[in-house]
Amino acid sequence: MWGLSMSKILHGGRLGQMRIDVSKFTSSIEDDARLLNAVVAINKAHVVMLTEQEIIPKADGAALLDALEKASDLTLDSSMEDVHMAVEEAVLKEAGAEAGGNLHIAKSRNDQVATAIRIQLRNELLTLLRSLTHVQEHLVEVAEDHVETVILEYTHLQPAQPVTFAHYLLSYVDALERDAQRIQSAYTRVNQCPLGAGALATTSFPINRDRTAELLGFNGLVENSLDAVGSRDFIAETLADLTLIAVNLSRLAEDLIIWSSPDFGVVELPDEFTSTSSIMPQKKNPELLEVIRARASDILGNFVAATAAVKSLPSTYNLDFQEVTPKLWKSLDSVRASLDMLHKLMPKLKVTTTDLTNKALKSYVAATELANLLVRKYNVPFRSAHKIVGALVKSLIDAKLTFADATPQMLAKAAEDSAGVKLSVQAADITALADPLKLVEACNVKGGPAPVEIKRALCEREKQVFCTKSNISKMDKELEKAESKLDSIVQQLASKPRGNGTFKNYT
Repeated sequence: MWGLSMSKILHGGRLGQMRIDVSKFTSSIEDDARLLNAVVAINKAHVVMLTEQEIIPKADGAALLDALEKASDLTLDSSMEDVHMAVEEAVLKEAGAEAGGNLHIAKSRNDQVATAIRIQLRNELLTLLRSLTHVQEHLVEVAEDHVETVILEYTHLQPAQPVTFAHYLLSYVDALERDAQRIQSAYTRVNQCPLGAGALATTSFPINRDRTAELLGFNGLVENSLDAVGSRDFIAETLADLTLIAVNLSRLAEDLIIWSSPDFGVVELPDEFTSTSSIMPQKKNPELLEVIRARASDILGNFVAATAAVKSLPSTYNLDFQEVTPKLWKSLDSVRASLDMLHKLMPKLKVTTTDLTNKALKSYVAATELANLLVRKYNVPFRSAHKIVGALVKSLIDAKLTFADATPQMLAKAAEDSAGVKLSVQAADITALADPLKLVEACNVKGGPAPVEIKRALCEREKQVFCTKSNISKMDKELEKAESKLDSIVQQLASKPRGNGTFKNYT
């Protein structure tokens, strides 16, 4: 397997030929396609800066910009080492050795790759934020239809208390809101420019790092050159945030998997999001949700693997970084795909409310409110009330009765036997607790499931989503402004009119 290495630029000086199998083993070309636009934009901004700083002649700058415009249509294949060398080789071929050979003045693959990842990642983060807000909007829309739809909620998978389905959905609107906040925060650290750090010690050429950062739409610099080329914490942070999103989506999927089982019967999944058994014709399997749950494990694994790869590296650049970036892209794609599936599924969920009252009575979910009633109206200390109601429930279970069968006499006996308390409760007080909606309405505390509180919360969540969308629009416009500025300058400096800019490429 001896022969010419895939990139001829870097050999023939200090090094001789590299084995082709070694070149292929270390190549990142298969994962580089999504960085092509960013790499071309980086080189354009760099050439503009080199020209403005009079480091290269204007004629050379024009020739380089002409060649870079054609490189935007470059097709990457497995014979190439990586996207960075592929673009430089294409420019050399188009512009010639004299002009093309100056493309790489005052920069290294080390600072260029870090910059390209950040450019692509900030685009991906904006796309991810859009996906998050789409799911939030759908959850809010569905919740508006279920403000008074009562379901039983569980702790330890045991029936606990009734809530509304809207209240349940809002819990995930809030969880995704925190995810959106974390992504917006991460964006501010991703959107810092490492370009100009060179291999690790900047350069002796009089470059203007602030200028290239401005032209590429960055909000600032990763100033220290060692930190600029040697840090991948922005990837680890993003992977951590993606992991938390995946955990939230996995838990939502798990709820729906369990609740769609006939044994729980809380929701029914639409047919087009399920499958059946190859042998058992009655089955309706929640396979989509199971895949979302499983892929959350992959995303967690990517975070652990990426962090483990970085943790023991010496400072500055190491090629280990190349193995980290694909995990980032894979996790982003997986989270976005899961969000897309959920935002299509949620509006089509059916909530099962038949037999809810009977189920609530058999589950004794009114017990908590009965204990609260004994405290409020009959001046029983809460711990005594807790014990009394627990004893009542036990007696009902032993007698194979439901909460509907409870009487003041039974409660009085439970109070006397369990707590030595004389108690006389009106029958109407017990009967009133048999209606699950009344139990929900009683929990009219901020953040509670009472319909009046849910209506207030829905208005607030709609405002939150609108605010996030406004922030996305603002960040988007900042990138568009920078792209337009770079494109305008390129057109002025190039020998031929140029097309559109290339570095803002949403997926």
